[in-house]
Amino acid sequence: MEVYDRVAKEVAPKRAALAQAEAEYKEVSDLLATKKAQLKEVEEKLAALQAQFAETTARKEDLEQQSDDCAKKLDRAQKLIGGLGGEKDRWGEASAELGKVFTNVTGDVLIGSGVLSYMGPFTQTFRDRVVVDWIRAISEQKVPCSDKFSLTTTLGDAVKIRAWNIDGLPNDSFSIDNAIIMSRARRWPLMIDPQMQANKWIKNMERNNTLVTFKLTDGDFARILENALAFGKPALLENVGEELDPVLEPVLLKQVFKSAGVLSIRLGDSTVEYNKDFKFYVTTKLRNPHYLPEVSVKVTLLNFMITPEGLEDQLLGIVVAKERPELQEEKEKLVLEEAENKRQLQEIEDKILKVLSESEGNILDDQTAIDILSSSKKISDEIAKKQAVAEATTVRLDKTREGYKPTAFRASLLFFCISDLANVDPMYQYSLSWYIGIFERAIDDATPSKDLNERLEALKAQNTLSVYRNVCRSLYEKDKLLFSFLMCAKIMQGNGRLEPSLFMFFLTGGSGLLPADAPKNPCEEWLPARAWEELLRLSQTKGFESLCSPKDPDSFQSLQDKFHAIYSMETGLFD
Repeated sequence: MEVYDRVAKEVAPKRAALAQAEAEYKEVSDLLATKKAQLKEVEEKLAALQAQFAETTARKEDLEQQSDDCAKKLDRAQKLIGGLGGEKDRWGEASAELGKVFTNVTGDVLIGSGVLSYMGPFTQTFRDRVVVDWIRAISEQKVPCSDKFSLTTTLGDAVKIRAWNIDGLPNDSFSIDNAIIMSRARRWPLMIDPQMQANKWIKNMERNNTLVTFKLTDGDFARILENALAFGKPALLENVGEELDPVLEPVLLKQVFKSAGVLSIRLGDSTVEYNKDFKFYVTTKLRNPHYLPEVSVKVTLLNFMITPEGLEDQLLGIVVAKERPELQEEKEKLVLEEAENKRQLQEIEDKILKVLSESEGNILDDQTAIDILSSSKKISDEIAKKQAVAEATTVRLDKTREGYKPTAFRASLLFFCISDLANVDPMYQYSLSWYIGIFERAIDDATPSKDLNERLEALKAQNTLSVYRNVCRSLYEKDKLLFSFLMCAKIMQGNGRLEPSLFMFFLTGGSGLLPADAPKNPCEEWLPARAWEELLRLSQTKGFESLCSPKDPDSFQSLQDKFHAIYSMETGLFD
C-alpha cells in the first residue's frame, strides 16, 4: 500500500503534466494545422500570382515585340512610300498604256512578224503602204491591233537603239527598223548598202568583240571564217555580188550538228567547231541587186539605202562640228551621258520590279528588299536629276544646232540629186564619203561671216557650186544641162516653190482616163490628139481649171490663134 501510495503520489503529478502537455500539444497541433492551411492558401495565391506575373510578362514582351515590329514596319513603309511613291503616277500611266498594248499585242506581233519576214528589201514608203493594208485586213478579221503600227514600239528597245545610234546607225525610223529586223530575224542579214552606212555601223558596234572582215575575193576567206566560227567572233563579209559562194551555204542555213558532244558545222571539206557567240553580217555595194530566190531564202535581205532624214542628221553634225566644234563636242558627250543614264535607270527599274515580284508575304517584313528598294530609288533619283539637266542642256544645244539645219537640208537634197543620175546612166554613181569630202571643203571655202544668216547663205551657195563643178567633170556634155535642171528642181522642191502635181505633169504629161463628156479637139488640123489630151489633163489640176472651158475668154478655144502662132514658131518661145 505504501509503495502504491508512493508511486501514486509520483505518477499523479506526471499524469496531470501529461494531460496538460497533451492539451497544449492538441492546442499547438490545431494551431499548426490552421497555420498550414493558411500557408497552403498563401502558396496557392503565390502560385496564381506567379502564373499571372509570367503571363503578364510574356504579354508585355509580346507587346514590346509587336511595338518594335510596328516601328520597323512603319519605318520601312515610310522608306517604301518615300522611295516608290513618286512612281505612282508614272507607273499608273504605264500600266494603262500596257493594258492597251496587251489588248493589241496579237495583231501588232502578227504585223511585226510580217515586217521582219517580208519588208526588209523595200523602201519606207512601200513598207508603210503595205502595213496600212495589213492593219485594214486584220481589223476586218476582228483581230485587235494598233491604229498606227510602229516596229520600234512593238519590238524595239530604247536603250539598245540609243547604243546603235551612238555606234553610227542613222537616226531615222527607216534605219532603226532595219536594225531591229536584223537583231530579231533568225537568218543572217544581207544588207544592201551602197553608201556603206551599215558597214560603218557594224564595224563600230562590234569593234570591242574583235570583228573580222573579209571579201570573197580574199584568197584565205575560208580560213578567216573558220577561225571566226571556232572562236565565236563576229564576221563581216563585204562587197558581195548577186551570187554567193556555195561554201557559205552551211553558215547561212545554220546547219549546226553535234559531233562527239561538241557543236560543229561543215565548211567546205572540213568540220569546224561552232561557237554560239558567232555572228555573221553580209553587205553589198550594189544599188539595186537582183538576188535569186535560192539566195533570198537563206538570208534576211535589208535595204540600208540612206534616207534624207538620216543623211540630213549626219550632215548637220558635220557642219556644226566645223562651225561650232565645242558645241558638237558637248552634244556628243551629252548623247553618251544620256544613253548611260537611261541604261542605268532601266536596270534599276528592272531591279525594283524584280524585288517586288519575288517578295513573299508582306514586303514590309523583308528588310533586305526594303534596303534594296531604298538604295535603288536613291540612285535612281540622282540619275533622274542628272538626266533632267542633260535633257535641258540637249534642248539648248539642239536649238543652237537647228540654226544650221538649212545648210544640212540643202546638202542632203543635192546628194539625192546626184544619186538620181544613176537612172540617166549607170556609170554616174557617187559614194557618200566622196560627197562628204566635197561638203567639208565647201564649208572651209565659204565666205566667212559673223552673221548666221549670211554665213548659212554662203555655205549653201558654196556647196551648191562645188557639187555642180565636181559632178560636171564626170558627166557627158549632153547630160550637163539635165543635171542643172535636176539641181534646180530639187532646190525648188526643197524650198516649197515647186508644186508637186504640176511638176509631175511636166515630167509625165499626166495620166488617167478622160471623162466621156470631155471637150473635143477644136484644132484637129494642127494640134495632135495626144497634145489635146494633155491639155485636158492639165485643166484638171489646180490653177488651170479654165484652160479647156469654151466659154472662158482665157481658154485654149478662145485663144487658139495665139496658141497656133506659138506652136508654129521655129525657135523656142524664150530664145
